[in-house]
Order: sequence, then C-alpha cells, then structure tokens
Amino acid sequence: MAKIQAPINKNEYYDVTFEDLTHEGAGVAKIDGFPIFVPDALPTEKGKIKIVNVKKGFAFGRLIELHEESKDRTNAPCPIYKQCGGCQLQHLSYQGQLDFKQKQVREVLARIGKLDMERVKVHPTLGMNDPWNYRNKAQVPVGEREGGLVAGFYQQRSHEIIDMEKCLIQQSENDNIVQAAKEICQKYGVKAYNEPKHNGWLRHIMVRYGIITKEVMIVFVTKTDDFPHKSSIIAELTEKFPTIKSVVQNINPKRTNVIFGDQTKVLWGEEYIYDYIGDIKFAISARSFYQVNPEQTKVLYNKALEYADLTGEESVIDAYCGIGTISLFLAQKAKRVFGVEIVPEAIEDAKRNAELNGIANAKFAVGEAEVVIPKWYQEGNKADVIVVDPPRKGCDESLLKTILKMKPMRVVYVSCNPATLARDLQVLEQGGYTTVEVQPVDMFPHTVHVEAVVKIMLKEGN
Repeated sequence: MAKIQAPINKNEYYDVTFEDLTHEGAGVAKIDGFPIFVPDALPTEKGKIKIVNVKKGFAFGRLIELHEESKDRTNAPCPIYKQCGGCQLQHLSYQGQLDFKQKQVREVLARIGKLDMERVKVHPTLGMNDPWNYRNKAQVPVGEREGGLVAGFYQQRSHEIIDMEKCLIQQSENDNIVQAAKEICQKYGVKAYNEPKHNGWLRHIMVRYGIITKEVMIVFVTKTDDFPHKSSIIAELTEKFPTIKSVVQNINPKRTNVIFGDQTKVLWGEEYIYDYIGDIKFAISARSFYQVNPEQTKVLYNKALEYADLTGEESVIDAYCGIGTISLFLAQKAKRVFGVEIVPEAIEDAKRNAELNGIANAKFAVGEAEVVIPKWYQEGNKADVIVVDPPRKGCDESLLKTILKMKPMRVVYVSCNPATLARDLQVLEQGGYTTVEVQPVDMFPHTVHVEAVVKIMLKEGN
C-alpha cells in the first residue's frame, strides 16, 4: 500500500486559517484537509505557523505571528501562562470559554454517542461571576534550582517545575502559605526530592482551604518519615498564619508520579478541617476527595437534584458516591439514599459527614458499584432514581447493564469527561432510556475541563 504523503513538511512555514479548537485547547488549521494542531490559536484567526512535528494523519505547529485576531482573544493575565501547564484557555475570553465547552459537549455527544442533537438539548454552560481564585486546594511539587527551593506547577508536557509566587486560579491564602512554607523550609536547609536520582526529602506541599470556614490544612509529602527542624518549621508557619488548623505529613518512599504514599500522620492540630457546600458541612482530611471549586460544585449538585426530580418518596442509589457529597444533597429530598464507593476511607468520610449533618436516611457501603448494586437489587432494594458520578473512564459496563436491568425511572449522570459520557449514553439509549437534557457546568475556568449533568428518562413501555 502506498504511503500517504502529508501535504506539509517539518520546519516549513505556512499561512493558515484556524477553524476549531481541540479538546486540549489547541487551534486547528487544515492544509488540503490535513489537520494541524497549534497551541495559543483560536477559531477564525489567520496567521503564520511553523510545522514542528508531522505524524501519519496530523501535524503539530507553532504560532509565529497572527494576521487576524479573534474577537474572543484576550491577554492572559498570568505572567507564566505560556510556560505553566495548569491553564490552557486564559487567552480566550471567558464567554468564549463557556461557548467552547458547550460546543465541545454537543459535538462529542453527536459524534461518539450518535445522539440526535435536534432532540437532546445541551444548555449554555453555567459559568462563574468571577472565574478567578476559585481553587481551594494547592498541590505543588517542590524542586531545587541554583541551590534554592522552587515550588509550582510542571511546565507543559515536562517535569520541569515552573517556580511561581501566585496562581491566579488559586485561593490567595493557599499561594501565600505555599510560598511561606517554601521559604521557611529553605531557611532550615530542607532538601527537595530529586525525581531522577530518587533522593532528597520534600516532594510536594499541599494546602487545603475552607472557603466558608477559612480553616487551613498544610500537608508535607516527604520521601522518608523523619522531619528535620519539625518544631521550628511548624511554629513559624502557624504563628504567621493563625488560620492553619492542621499540619500533616504524608510519607511516599516510592519511585512514582503518584503524589501520596500510604502513611499519613498529623503533626500538629486537628485531623480534619471543615467546609460547606450549600448548607451541608464536610470534614476534610489530608487525603479526602473534596471538590476544588465549592461554589460551582453547589451549582452542579443543585442541577443534579433538579434532574432527580425527587418528591420525598424515592429510593435513590448514588454510585461512585465518594465522601457522600451528592448523596447528602439527595438525602434532603429523598426517602432514602444508598451510596457505594470502592475506596474504604471515602466511605468512612461519607458516614462521618452524614452524622455531622444529622442525616439518617443515607447509608453507605464499600465496594465496586457493579458488584454491590446488583446485590442490593437481589435483596429487593430497587431504586427509583440512580445517580452516577464516575471517574474519567466513565461507568463500568456491568454497572450500565445493572441499570438497564433495574430500570429506575430516572438516571442522573454527572460527568467529568464528555467522551466517556457519550459512550455510556449510547448504551443507555439502546437499552430503553432517552437523554432529555444536558447541562454543562464550568468547574475549572481557564482550563479545557468541563463537567456536565444529564437528565435521562426511562421510555414509556420499558
């Protein structure tokens, strides 16, 4: 078979018009139908690019200059935006970002899910009034450069740490504490972990901040379980930041990209800090999963509650319940809620959070949703509504089969990945359900990530 010749050559320059954005936020141009992906370019823009890599069916380019700019182009306010890998869309106006995310969800549902988009309504993306300083958790790697400590996000597609004093999507208190921790550790001669050599001590600094309570937890992730100058470092930090309620050490001795190790110990203060999503109070430990944007989480969960359409008489199953965040929202309107989650620590947190809020009609079980839910079904616990909030890989195939067998009247799907959402919706549609409406929610402004809540109904006669 003759090899297909690309109509472009590496290191050559071309004038192009950009037509679209990829799901990673790169501009898409085409030459003789051959797609070229170019960071920092926006749809409708015209410019000169240099081809930096040519693959079998596509190429990568670098933007050299713009001849015509998009009306949605804006100046990224972050001074390290182009180096840092944390954000991808700061050069796109916020309304442009919301439009892009709505379009992304709609197109993926049509292309992968084969849904009839004349029938399925994808609403405009719900954004924030102020899309800055929203993250309540800073989790940054620590390294060394010219004898000093650096802390910040990794450069795009590398493990080179970009030292930063502040992150514009981060709560400023988190930035201040990370900087202070870095400077105090440097003062006492603390050595950063060296990933290639697997030596040194301090791997990551994590700060968790209660948006409502203003309580702070700082976590030092270290290679070994010792802590040089522990008392002095903690004393300086807690004196400078009275909002710190908890200082924790997590030990990770492994050669791995995974941040946390298996051992965690409280060095000072409390095991938990507390915060609220809406009226519900949550206890947050060092390793709890807790949404990083509580303001938009409330928007997301209120929409899930609306789509569940509860009257107070329903039994609800919350698959992938985590620490019980959605379950406890649902329990306010349902007769009873059953939550299931594979992570034992998360279920312990869920039970604690239910008790903390005086919620007695939510029960939680440890296990795989695709194993536990069929068992409940066999025991006669039939759900009127099932809510799923799976990880990026989407729902397990056997869970989808269980839903089709159980036939709840409504399914509410909370998704962090439009592609796996589309795949799973196709399965549910083929099994007797209809996708009614989809609400994208911007949980992570200035990044390419988009969440969506979907209302799914059992068709009559099924």
